[in-house]
Amino acid sequence: MENFSFTGLSDEEVIANRNEFGTNKLTSEQKSPFLEVLKEVIAEPLFIILVLAATLYFLLGEYSEGIIMLVALTLVAGISLFQENKSRNAVETLKKLSSPEAKVLRNGILRSLPAEELVVNDVILIEDGDLVPVDASVLEPHDFSVNESMLTGESLPVTKEAGSGKDMVFQGTLVMTGNCIAKVTAIGQETALGKIGRSLQEIEITKTPLQIQIKNFVRSMVGFGAIAFLLVWGINYYLSQSIFDSLLQGLTLAMSILPEEIPVAFSTFMALGAYHLYKKKVITRSPHTVETLGAATVICADKTGTLTENRMELSAIYQWEGDKTIDFTHNPFSYGEVLEYGVWASEINPFDPMEKSLHQVYGQVCPVDERPDSVMIHEYPLEGKPPVMTHVFRKKSGEVILSVKGSVEGVLNQTSLNGDEKKLILDKAEAFATKGFRVLAVGKSEHDPAHLPKSQFDLDFLFLGLLAFYDPPKPNIGQVLKSFYQAGIKVKMITGDHAQTALAIAKQVGLKNGGAAMTGEEVMKIEFEELSEKVKEINVFSRMFPEAKLKIIEALKANGEIVAMTGDGVNDGPALKSAHIGVAMGMRGSELAKKAAALILMDDDLGHMTDAVALGRRIYENLKKAIQYIISIHIPIILIVAIPLVLFWKYTNIFSPIHVIFLELIMGPTCSIVFENEPIEANSMQKPPRKMSDTFFSWKELSLSVFQGLAITLGCLGIGFYFMDHGHSESMVRTVIYTTLIFSNLFLTLVNRSFYYSIFYTLRYPNRLIPIVLLASLLVLALSITFPPVREVFDFELISMGQVLMALAVAFLSVIWVEILKFWKRKKGSAAEKALP
Repeated sequence: MENFSFTGLSDEEVIANRNEFGTNKLTSEQKSPFLEVLKEVIAEPLFIILVLAATLYFLLGEYSEGIIMLVALTLVAGISLFQENKSRNAVETLKKLSSPEAKVLRNGILRSLPAEELVVNDVILIEDGDLVPVDASVLEPHDFSVNESMLTGESLPVTKEAGSGKDMVFQGTLVMTGNCIAKVTAIGQETALGKIGRSLQEIEITKTPLQIQIKNFVRSMVGFGAIAFLLVWGINYYLSQSIFDSLLQGLTLAMSILPEEIPVAFSTFMALGAYHLYKKKVITRSPHTVETLGAATVICADKTGTLTENRMELSAIYQWEGDKTIDFTHNPFSYGEVLEYGVWASEINPFDPMEKSLHQVYGQVCPVDERPDSVMIHEYPLEGKPPVMTHVFRKKSGEVILSVKGSVEGVLNQTSLNGDEKKLILDKAEAFATKGFRVLAVGKSEHDPAHLPKSQFDLDFLFLGLLAFYDPPKPNIGQVLKSFYQAGIKVKMITGDHAQTALAIAKQVGLKNGGAAMTGEEVMKIEFEELSEKVKEINVFSRMFPEAKLKIIEALKANGEIVAMTGDGVNDGPALKSAHIGVAMGMRGSELAKKAAALILMDDDLGHMTDAVALGRRIYENLKKAIQYIISIHIPIILIVAIPLVLFWKYTNIFSPIHVIFLELIMGPTCSIVFENEPIEANSMQKPPRKMSDTFFSWKELSLSVFQGLAITLGCLGIGFYFMDHGHSESMVRTVIYTTLIFSNLFLTLVNRSFYYSIFYTLRYPNRLIPIVLLASLLVLALSITFPPVREVFDFELISMGQVLMALAVAFLSVIWVEILKFWKRKKGSAAEKALP
């Protein structure tokens, strides 16, 4: 975009127009996010139970306990509000980051700005693949057509022409071909889209499998808690005949059963994961995409700009006349007819990298540049399979240039060359392609410009020669592919290029099984079942078009693969939408591609996908650790409340709501903050991807957590029974059980940092929050059993150092046995590795 006949608005005019006409936002009446989060917090079962417990304490005249419950209520609500607000802010930030940008001329300079910053009378550039950001009138179109189906229901593209009844484009419509300069006529609520109250920026959020699993689990536990509450209330009332005391005991058990930390941990992990991705230059359109990332099994990568640098430098020209090849990798650029007509067949303001390269070279070597004084009198768009495009120009001298450029097969189909001549040219093109060059054919026509046909396919062309462009592989792409392979992820190249070009690049970048290619036409011809088998072996797909790309993605999905697909153009939209993880290019990607994708690579570097997959696996691993920790520590709390009552112990009311909520406040930060901050497991990116059908809540996954919880229960109630049996008071038994449970929680946190590596190995993990949380927990324990005012509220007794050490030893034995299982697992894993050939 080098030369324009428009300068656009000045900075002063922009400010004046913004003040007069407003901003380009589709505003709608929205509820306060804070009030929405507050409403969700108040509706949580734990909040309701805390309110009931505080009310009961006040009714019983136990005001200090009631005040503590109100403080706990405030803390629980505050933590929930903070974490929910943090999650929502992360989502809102990501939405803004992934919102469309617009190219606008201001002060004679073309710049990219967020579409929201456009003002009335701005002069903008709109290109193929863009979603039109405003209502505007076309000033200078180039092969420009728009799909307006979202407004009119008409699916066929509409060609736009300046100074006619077809010169308006509307916000939200999709540019199908070409580009244009346009002047903004309406923004925000004043656009046609704004007036009918619709917004393309709304993102529909659907529940992911893990969200559904968590929701169902929590709902089941709420039901179980309700039943347990009624049961305990009934038994306690039968024993004590006190309705309020028995009600408190019922609420205590209900509080202990509710796993309210799980949904909080899930939303926190996903939102912070999206934020961490952003720091790695990957924008997620929805935080829940993070959940899927670690399960990706196949990455379908576009060649140009993804595996290669997208520089598309003119590297060679083949002249048909004289059968001459000029290699610009060893010789300086030179002027010739093939270059001349290649430039005339390109856009005036090129946006394609190959056309930009042609313009640049032509500007350096042409004797006289006649383009500024020439007028385009007709333009045929890029179309056909294989595609070609044709331009008709009239020079200042009156001479008419009719040039064509496009795929080699497409141009040759409209020449009068014989079979042998066409074979010679195709052999030349294939020789270029085997070096990794992308090849275009150039021709001209002597058709009467006064009687141009409606279709360019009715023209006869004289073949002039070939243009060969080289797009070198990115320097880091070989290592990126190795990292995918190490992680058990297959890589497939899907490109519109010639098969030989694709195979050459596949060899250069180290793509596995890159020796055979399948074309888009072949993909469409075979049955779906056969294709599903083919895609298991073939990794290079060439001459691809939208329908073929989509069919490849669907075939991979039918094989049970979790598919990530990279793309940047309009033709990638359907495949990006169909893939489990659509990945758009942030720098060169069309707005349609960005809208269809789940992820956006801000700097177009596929290497960030390695980071994204690793982060996805880390978050899944850590969420699994957090959930298993939550379940492990909830089991002893539940059983410490229930078993003494059910077995008719001498002391039945070990814990009250105050004790349970205090434990909840210790456990909540542990699972949500500490485990989220854990690094990725050392062997995580050397393991195959997990299956999407895997669940945290199967017996296979939860069995260890259940046994951990039962072991801690046995330790806590065992030491409690010992003290009770030796005549100690209820307060003393309560204190010892509580102390043992806190110590068990600390050991459980350390042990559950990995279900494979030992506690001594994981102590080296860089997580600065571990010592902070552990020390804080010990400080809380010390305060609650030594500081008299707190001790009295919790009904604890001061215990000796020997009794503390006894509780510590029981807690250690209740948890540390898991290290034996981990040792056995590592030994078994080492034996299996040695047995491999």
